[in-house]
Amino acid sequence: MHNREASPYISCVVPAYNEADNIAEFIKTLHQQLAQLSDRFEIIVVDDCSSDHTAATVLAIADQYRVKLMSFSRNFGKEIALSAGLDHAAGDVVVMIDADFQHPVEVIPEFLAQWRTGYDMVYGAQKTRAYMSPLRRTSSESFYYLMSKLSKIKLQADAGDFRLMDRKVVDALKAMPERNRFMKGLYAWVGFKTIGVPYDVHPRHAGTSRFNLRSLTSLALSGIVSFSTIPLRIWGLIGFIVASISLCYALFIVTRTLIFGTDLPGWATLVVAVTFLGGLQLLSVGILGEYIGSIFNEVKQRPRYLIAHKHGFSDTPTSH
Repeated sequence: MHNREASPYISCVVPAYNEADNIAEFIKTLHQQLAQLSDRFEIIVVDDCSSDHTAATVLAIADQYRVKLMSFSRNFGKEIALSAGLDHAAGDVVVMIDADFQHPVEVIPEFLAQWRTGYDMVYGAQKTRAYMSPLRRTSSESFYYLMSKLSKIKLQADAGDFRLMDRKVVDALKAMPERNRFMKGLYAWVGFKTIGVPYDVHPRHAGTSRFNLRSLTSLALSGIVSFSTIPLRIWGLIGFIVASISLCYALFIVTRTLIFGTDLPGWATLVVAVTFLGGLQLLSVGILGEYIGSIFNEVKQRPRYLIAHKHGFSDTPTSH
């Protein structure tokens, strides 16, 4: 039996990057929704060093809508913005939601209802990916298929960052020290009792998505490197197979030479073999380099983010 508050303290974490055209209307809409659910709530906007007037727009309405703001010293990316929001959230439950209206605030009551029944994490399950371009949709599906084969954790292909988490889930995520943050993987790794709530992705209220193929590819590589060592094992196996074939071929050449003598050199065979093995080595070094680069970033122990200024918070560190 689960005895959870009917009216918990709700923290909403809203990462924002160049959302000046959306943020004021979104905060007003979100505030109205939260006020119907609880008397105790906070809205935390994490400004990822926007180049427009996002921060100024938030500050202009902050006191009216119970908004807290932190602005990064530079652009650290959405994964870090979400982590910063979790670090500063004080609620019994924390809702992660984007500021572009694609995540409907009307779903939050259902999130809360599922939490009251005992679920520790409730994620928004996208009913369709029709809003994506064909290239992005295919790339996304390929990534989730690849992760299902390479990693022991199970990622929900229809889930994003839009979700509600109990305080114990938030504390578990905060306890993870890594700098290379792949939040979807971290959500799955911590486990806990989880359920999805289907929703329709709404069109953006204004502007365009800042995610492009390059940033999505970088995020996908980060996810694979963070949650799987199978690529290293695969290339170790390939190396063993190639070495075995090379040894067998060398024994064949030696035996043939001893029996039949030396014939004309096979220049074409030699060139193909050298080129193939050279390319194989460069590819394997590149894969190894991804892991070494990840280790390098971790051992430097730099703060995950730096905060240029804050509004609405008590005295808390400006880095983490």
